[in-house]
Amino acid sequence: MRTLRALVILLLLLSPVTAANAGPASTQPAGWTAVWAASPHLPSKAATPNWAEVGFANHTLRQVVRVSDGGPATRVRLTNRYGARPLTVTAATIARSGPDGSIQPDTLRHLTVNLAMSFRVAAGADLATDPVLLPLAPLESVTITLYFAEPTGPATQHAQAFATTYRAAGDHRADPTAAAFAETTMSWYYLAGVDVTNVVQRRAGVVAFGDSITEGVGSTLNADNRFPDELAERLAAAGTARPVLNQGIGGNRVTVDSSWLGDAALRRFRQDVLDQPGVGTVIILEGINDIGLSAGAPEIGEPAVPVSAGQLIAGHRDLIRQARSRGLRVIGATILPYRGSPYPPEGEAERDAVNQWIRTSGEYDAVIDFDTVLADPADRDRLNPVYDSGDHLHPNDAGYRAMAAAVNPADLR
Repeated sequence: MRTLRALVILLLLLSPVTAANAGPASTQPAGWTAVWAASPHLPSKAATPNWAEVGFANHTLRQVVRVSDGGPATRVRLTNRYGARPLTVTAATIARSGPDGSIQPDTLRHLTVNLAMSFRVAAGADLATDPVLLPLAPLESVTITLYFAEPTGPATQHAQAFATTYRAAGDHRADPTAAAFAETTMSWYYLAGVDVTNVVQRRAGVVAFGDSITEGVGSTLNADNRFPDELAERLAAAGTARPVLNQGIGGNRVTVDSSWLGDAALRRFRQDVLDQPGVGTVIILEGINDIGLSAGAPEIGEPAVPVSAGQLIAGHRDLIRQARSRGLRVIGATILPYRGSPYPPEGEAERDAVNQWIRTSGEYDAVIDFDTVLADPADRDRLNPVYDSGDHLHPNDAGYRAMAAAVNPADLR
């Protein structure tokens, strides 16, 4: 009864403010604030092992995420956005993380919806759980465990998590150790976000919106060294912690939908940016895949879709318009060099033209010149070897730290 009473009080505190009416400002009023997020997409054949296409039946999934900011109570947003039928979650828990897939047992909380431990997420929909009294600190890791007794069908996922997800047969929702979780992958399933309550005003959140370079390809697995992670760490170390959300999808394009690489940026921007509670700023880093995949990628079933610099600029203008329609501050980031990568050099003229527009048009509220920061001084069309993960396209950990260092905190709302 004590827990239920506390939850009722908490809900009363939150009731005046929702994600829809919590307008962005230099600080956010009381309400919910997103402190972790991932962009869902269709089940991708790129993931190994490919659990998403088959789905889960009498399986428990254990997934670990690190929040960028903290608060006194927590909820989880689940997604069945690309599901063809309702998703039944038989049981779900959240706890502070221990090492190697274990949890801290004294922090275990059962996740409910309308106080029910078993619940459904409608096909094509997202769903937020009830709040739980689990205070979180900035940069703290939490473990979310989902048990599916019934077959789920193909799973909405985020294929490239660069964090270990664990799977066990049977119901292991509350296991303190990961002994039963004999299978692992590097993808997230059914997770859209983690929010915390905000009973006092706080700094508005930042969404890093983009492709694999935002997502973190090339960073060390399970180390939280992606560019948005590094930015969150930098802000926290300066005593100005604020939410930083990673909404990157590997291979994503501004103008083209893909069955592997996510909906086009123009289409997913509303759910992945505008609908995130407590957000005040978005950093847009998109376009390298529109250029690099113009000739198609038959090996993954991507057709040729030539995209001009003018079309890319028009796409960026549309994203700016969408952001400003919700009062967000919108920052443009220049496209990184890629000479020597699998992407054809013929696209260099388009990259230069788009970057020149981002730098000089004045249409963004501010600009982060990642191209200049990460370029090789001896060859400005190539990644600096110090920052190159080895594929000449994606930065390494040092490169992602350099990207975070290039952000001017004064430009963040």
